Amino acid sequence: MLILHDGRPENEAGRLENEIKTYDLLDSLKVEYQRLDHEPAMTMDVCGDIDRSLHASVCKNLFLCNRQETDFYLLMMPGGKRFKTKHLSAQLGVARLSFANEKYMDDFLGLAPGSVSVMGLMNDTGGRVQLVIDREVLEPEYVGCHPCINTSSIRLRTKDLTDTILPAINHKPIIVELPNGAE
Repeated sequence: MLILHDGRPENEAGRLENEIKTYDLLDSLKVEYQRLDHEPAMTMDVCGDIDRSLHASVCKNLFLCNRQETDFYLLMMPGGKRFKTKHLSAQLGVARLSFANEKYMDDFLGLAPGSVSVMGLMNDTGGRVQLVIDREVLEPEYVGCHPCINTSSIRLRTKDLTDTILPAINHKPIIVELPNGAE
């Protein structure tokens, strides 16, 4: 059974620096959050139990780039939606988007595959990555994400993400509306 805890872990031994840095950021901003520790969550299927325990939907986070690998995007979208690059490309005015090389993920966000999270934007001090959020992600009261590691998840108020965290880390999102279904 997965147990929800308030705030950071009491014992931080064995925790990665990026995870602790996430808690430090949230605590410094006085953002309330709940934490859930679990086995590695590498796919959205595994996130089902986590979603139910968090009482929030953990977003699908995709790290994308243009063909020239000069523009980079972090897309937050509902886990149940299928990603079709043509719909996002059209809304962003980008000819072709694809998944970015994990080297850039590490360079810009300090993240490894499977741990991609909006919280990684705290490491993008050069502003190389544009945050893109599907409008549907912003509708619930709570949003779930990884604290830069896929063995924990956090739940925070969506309003805290948009009004406190993102301004503090200098990332203004582009809001898009991705279609449901297999269009």
